[in-house]
Amino acid sequence: MTEQLSLFLNALYVVGGLGLGFAAVLWIIKAITQRHAIVTEHSVRDAINELLPQTQCGQCGHPGCKPYAEAIESGEAINKCPPGGQETVDNIATLLGVDSMPLTNASNFGDAQYQDAADVANATIDTVVVIREDECIGCTKCITACPVDAIIGAAKFMHTVVEDLCTGCDLCIAPCPVDCIDITPRKSHPYDNLKAALIASDKHHFAIGPGEPRTR
Repeated sequence: MTEQLSLFLNALYVVGGLGLGFAAVLWIIKAITQRHAIVTEHSVRDAINELLPQTQCGQCGHPGCKPYAEAIESGEAINKCPPGGQETVDNIATLLGVDSMPLTNASNFGDAQYQDAADVANATIDTVVVIREDECIGCTKCITACPVDAIIGAAKFMHTVVEDLCTGCDLCIAPCPVDCIDITPRKSHPYDNLKAALIASDKHHFAIGPGEPRTR
């Protein structure tokens, strides 16, 4: 009787050990699968973010490039980044394996002046800002607001905009206390040549998420 009980217990231990081993294998497989899914998801978002110019200008309707990358991953249109140019649209399309599309807000309407921000927002033109330097009081508020350091100047001295670096985000207009900043169509589109140089050091510093404040 004792020998039979011993054999039964040994068999029970073997079956239990096999069951635990099988459960451990299933747990490992599940963990690896979940991790792979997370890595793949983040890799797509991060790959899209790497293709964006990191100007954090908000022209796409999001507070920064990373939130826009997440929106693209969720199905939003890929053509809402004027600073990136058509090249960025094409590169994102290639990455995602979808058809490319024309860049929005990228038409050139010549030398006509657009002083009303609402008019410009409703038009499909690629714009930059220009400071009326004789009216500038040198408050530096526009310099602080610019996410790509396209405005140069110092306190109580005249400010000016470097057009080749300006993304047309218009974030400098609201802080100006004397309303001396105008919006005008861009005469040329420099981003194909300058995109890599657009404040590369800010790329990760400004890679903010939804709801996070933009800091300088």
